[in-house]
Amino acid sequence: MEPTAAGAALDVAMAAESGNFFLTAFKVGGPAMIVIAAIGALTIMLVIERLWTLKSLSVDKNDFNEHLFGMILRGDIRQAITYCDSKPAPLTNTLKTGLIQVLNQRPDEEIQVAMDASVLRETPRIEGWAAFLAVFGNLSTLAGLVGTILGMIKSFQGVSRAGAAEKAALLSEGISEALHCTAFGLMVAIIGILFYGYFQVRISRLINDMQESSMSMLNLVVANRDKVKE
Repeated sequence: MEPTAAGAALDVAMAAESGNFFLTAFKVGGPAMIVIAAIGALTIMLVIERLWTLKSLSVDKNDFNEHLFGMILRGDIRQAITYCDSKPAPLTNTLKTGLIQVLNQRPDEEIQVAMDASVLRETPRIEGWAAFLAVFGNLSTLAGLVGTILGMIKSFQGVSRAGAAEKAALLSEGISEALHCTAFGLMVAIIGILFYGYFQVRISRLINDMQESSMSMLNLVVANRDKVKE
């Protein structure tokens, strides 16, 4: 005997009560839940990758600059370059680029241009694919909306064909599918957009650190050119 719509609705309610909420939602949500789950997996993977990458690309700007600028004040540019090599990151790579130009006795304009070019090279490493979190957030919302519409269509089609005894069960089943898609689509969207904003702030800070430190270093070099060792 094939299960009735009332029996299916009862199974869903029992599964939800047993605590398997996410598994139940995936089963009840219909095809759109597969798309939402795929977007959610990509979102989580990208969030973890960006957290790990940005941590590895970050250095304590104040501590690093304090040590580096002390070496520049002593005129020991080679030691400063070696110090940059010991802490590979976008900030240190940018300042190292300028220090190499200082060691080669290039004009101030060329030092600044070299560091500006380094900022442009390092920026894509910092940004990565973080912008796709906003894309995933929008796609998740749209996928949830599609699932909602499909659930409502299923609900009203079932009601139009069913007998009086099954109409309520079919209606509740379709509405349940629609609401699960809406809820999980919005959940994934919230996660994606929230971390997108967070990463944008961190990316902006890292880029600002490179620009600010490069200007400070150039000013320091200009004021202490006579101390630079060959």
